[in-house]
Amino acid sequence: MKYLIKLFLIVLTYLTFGSIVCFAEQVYVERKAPNYKSDDNRNTSKKMSNKRLDTLIKRIDKDAQGKLGYWSFVVDKQKLLVITDEGADRMRIIAPVIKSEELSQKQLTRIMQANFDSALDARYAIAKGVLWSAFIHPLSSLSDKEFLVGVGQVTNLITSYGGSYSSGLLIYRGGDSEDLRKRELIDDLLKKGLAI
Repeated sequence: MKYLIKLFLIVLTYLTFGSIVCFAEQVYVERKAPNYKSDDNRNTSKKMSNKRLDTLIKRIDKDAQGKLGYWSFVVDKQKLLVITDEGADRMRIIAPVIKSEELSQKQLTRIMQANFDSALDARYAIAKGVLWSAFIHPLSSLSDKEFLVGVGQVTNLITSYGGSYSSGLLIYRGGDSEDLRKRELIDDLLKKGLAI
């Protein structure tokens, strides 16, 4: 019972602090973030679709499994899932990290800290008794680069679990995370996927 109370207080603190930050001054980035938006393939007439995702996923892993709307593939020895719902305009990239029952209070706190400053667009989340690495985005407005960066961030959160807890791009100041960035995987995915 004490565990649930502590977890509730951590979540409540996180949510309360998040609303306060909305009114606080801008958070400064430790280093300049890469500009993925300026030269990406956005085109208002070209929306992301399951067919486009299928092409991107098979560029990443030629042995990818699944069908339109649900894929399983491997990146850096990690199994990822992509699930979409075109009707609801949603897409998520998810991958299991560890059983949630194995998490200590200290690890839960560290995960919440990472979600604040080093996980970035991907996040740690708990569902169905599992700690997941997840990237969630509207499907139609998703660019190729955003998808590929999301794949890299989800993969990096798995491999950095227990260490830097970093998605690999950058770390925002004002949080508790400090460690190396795993930028190389994201750059490699961009090269593979954008060669289409």
